[in-house]
Amino acid sequence: MTPPNEPTAEVNATPDAGGAGGVPDRPRRAPNAPVASPSTPWQGSAPEEKPRHAPGPAGTQPSGPQAAPPSLPQATARARRIRRIRNGLVLLGVLAAGVAILAALNSGTRHGLLDPRSADPYGSRAVSELLKERGVTTRVVTTAREAAAATGPRTTLLVTDPDRLGVIQRQRIRWASDLSGGRTILIGPTSHSLTELAPGVRTKGDADPKTLDPACAFPAATTAGRATLGDGMRYTDPGGRATACYPSDGHPTLLVLPTGTNGGDTVVLGSGSIFLNESLADDGNASLALQLLGSRPDLVWYMPTLEDSDADSRTADERSDFLDLIPAGWSWALLQLFVAAALAALWRARRLGPLVTEKLPVAIRASEATEGRARLYRKARARDRAATVLRAAARERLAALTGVAHTQAHDPAALAPAVSARLSGGPQDVTGLLFGPTPSDDAALVALADHLDALEREVRTS
Repeated sequence: MTPPNEPTAEVNATPDAGGAGGVPDRPRRAPNAPVASPSTPWQGSAPEEKPRHAPGPAGTQPSGPQAAPPSLPQATARARRIRRIRNGLVLLGVLAAGVAILAALNSGTRHGLLDPRSADPYGSRAVSELLKERGVTTRVVTTAREAAAATGPRTTLLVTDPDRLGVIQRQRIRWASDLSGGRTILIGPTSHSLTELAPGVRTKGDADPKTLDPACAFPAATTAGRATLGDGMRYTDPGGRATACYPSDGHPTLLVLPTGTNGGDTVVLGSGSIFLNESLADDGNASLALQLLGSRPDLVWYMPTLEDSDADSRTADERSDFLDLIPAGWSWALLQLFVAAALAALWRARRLGPLVTEKLPVAIRASEATEGRARLYRKARARDRAATVLRAAARERLAALTGVAHTQAHDPAALAPAVSARLSGGPQDVTGLLFGPTPSDDAALVALADHLDALEREVRTS
């Protein structure tokens, strides 16, 4: 007897998998295991408990509504699009970082050229500090008015870029130098500025880029010895009143000219390399720079700006445009960015191969295409366009029927007489029918189509 209120354990009587039947055993339920109640599709389970399904035969899944998985092509396309956007942003970030680094490295190399406050390789802070230790005060000015006002017998005036000065500014500096009795040093002047600042001195081209010997009796040059003055201009003094030093191929790169009657002088230097931080310690550059700049207790370091140049007096080579205001480092950076963008475009571009004809997924009948176009004309109320198409097609067919050349099919003088000659009925306005005005309404457009069909039928059967 089976005790009441206890589930009966089901026993599978089928043989084992290795038996004669070859049917695998079904799962057996323990004697005291509760019987799972059958679930229906419209019955939900408790929120905290997943629904249980009775096990079925091997390899089968429980039936019931399940959430449809997302479309695989859509998920793949979305992932591919996100990956493409991420790769593009990474590429742009790398390019921007590279451009910023290159611009910072390249633009800084020429920053502060001959500036006594700059510690860059092309600055002149080192010589300024050495002069300060020797009791020489350095004052930086940026206008010709300030430079002229600061000149005197105890002052050395250094002009870093004489060619940038306008005519008025050059004359002001020249008058101040003649009357001051001090020393004026011009770095790299050309024939553009020598006329006012050092009359009689002429340029003789560029010097050989090498270290030169003094080859003169100027005390500062003989004491300093060899110096780096071979990377600038060469000069000549036809009057023979200047002391010429550091010759390159027979022409000096340093001239010392007496100015005025107060004992002052003007030094013309073909290059300012002896004042730069990067070359101050080479050969006798430091000695020559300190003797030229430290002969007086006060040094006025004049760095001309664009405000000191006269627009009318500047040569064509000196007239700068917007591109001239861009530092050299940024120009190289923009060029490298352009090359990188071109390489990226070539990398990502897709080659266009030959045209491939593909079968249309659906064959469209000519009548359906005609009806579709007609509906579009009707929706847009384009009766003029529809009438033009009908008449043009009719004229081409009538020209072929009447023997009119294809090039004259749309000429009323050639087509209308030929069509009228083939008509057997009464007189008709062939010209108005084939070349007439636009129909006023849809009914008139339909009538026009009927008249064109009738005209073509009559010509065809004549």
